[in-house]
Amino acid sequence: MKSNMKNIQDVLKERILVLDGAMGTMLQRYKFNEEDFRGERFKDWEHPLQGNNDLLSLTQPEAIAEIHRQYFAAGADIVETNTFSGTTIAMADYHMEDLVYELNYESAKIAKAVADEFTAKEPEKPRFVAGSIGPTNKTASMSPDVNDPGFRGVSFEELRVAYKQQVEALLDGGVDILLVETIFDTLNAKAALFAIEEVKEERNIEVPIMVSGTITDASGRTLSGQTAEAFLISISHIPILSVGFNCALGANQLVPHLEVLSSKTEHAVSAHPNAGLPNAFGEYDETPEEMAAQIREYVEKGLVNIIGGCCGTTPEHIKAMVDVVKDYPPRILNTLEAHNHDT
Repeated sequence: MKSNMKNIQDVLKERILVLDGAMGTMLQRYKFNEEDFRGERFKDWEHPLQGNNDLLSLTQPEAIAEIHRQYFAAGADIVETNTFSGTTIAMADYHMEDLVYELNYESAKIAKAVADEFTAKEPEKPRFVAGSIGPTNKTASMSPDVNDPGFRGVSFEELRVAYKQQVEALLDGGVDILLVETIFDTLNAKAALFAIEEVKEERNIEVPIMVSGTITDASGRTLSGQTAEAFLISISHIPILSVGFNCALGANQLVPHLEVLSSKTEHAVSAHPNAGLPNAFGEYDETPEEMAAQIREYVEKGLVNIIGGCCGTTPEHIKAMVDVVKDYPPRILNTLEAHNHDT
């Protein structure tokens, strides 16, 4: 674990790293039906399973490995595990809470095997695996019931326990980085970060942590009402590798929020936007070329250290980004710490 940590921090100083694109977008290309989701093992499951993408790590592992392969082949340095909904809280929808450890462990193993395959071929370009930790489908700081503002669908403690199980399984499966992403409620993220710190302490290990929030609308706030700066402040007590934004907005709309982060943090800054905003059919139309042109603005302004894609992005989008960022130096990491101690 230690060697890789040194590794990724060194690589971050040398160049802009590229994260993969959307797992869901790629899985849609397979057109898997209910039977494919079930596989042999779950053919008699009492509840519908179509749409449970994380389950495909068990029932269609070759498809998952192939998607990772395509992103690495496009030039990505980091792929994310297929575990965005890998908590008991999110898996309750499919009555699969008992499978959570296995889902995360197997997803991590699949991604790690592919990463190792590429690193062996190109040792000068080490490939990393980020354990994807999604926000769950519940929010700890807001009520889902407009008539009962005090009500909460989930507690901090429930989230902490769920995230801890996910983190342990991802680490056991061999991930190099933990990515707490698509954060719409910072309290949920704090529960995840708390769980990670707990596991680090119990196992006496260090692990790089990426934190990525999501700005949900034109007001420039997260769903739980925080601006970019407030979001940054509320997680800044945790030792992290990078902070950034993903999803929700297209590359274009993210610029002002990345400027705020970039000027205020000593950590690396990441961005993995959607391929534009969804059209009337909920699809993303931005081409690899259009997206790469916007990513060029990020790197010309020196805003980012890690770049990738979210909804609607494919290996073609990632390859276009790789081609753009290779000519630019990474954003210089501010040494704000030094200034803070002087004042």
